[in-house]
Amino acid sequence: MSLAASLVPADITAALAACQAEGSFDHKVFFAKVGLSAKSAEDIKKAFAVIDQDKSDFIEEDELKLFLQNFSAGARALSDAETKKFLQAGDSDGDGKIGVDEFAQMVKH
Repeated sequence: MSLAASLVPADITAALAACQAEGSFDHKVFFAKVGLSAKSAEDIKKAFAVIDQDKSDFIEEDELKLFLQNFSAGARALSDAETKKFLQAGDSDGDGKIGVDEFAQMVKH
């Protein structure tokens, strides 16, 4: 399953274009632009399952680095600094990874 299936293609294009330059990724802006923050809790869980490439029930740093590629195969990888900032924003319990509840919280706020 691809995230593109449940989102508007023009929204994905606009969201990816807004963070094309290294250092320009902001998860709050991205989630809003791509339309994920307006989705239901069920849709957010489905998005989490796609991003959780290794099906560990957590999104780890290596999966976050390739986050944008879940929306478009040709998208850039996040820089190390962007990846670390993204992880810190979502990892509310400090275990070094993002669980489904942490991801949902991050998308909605």
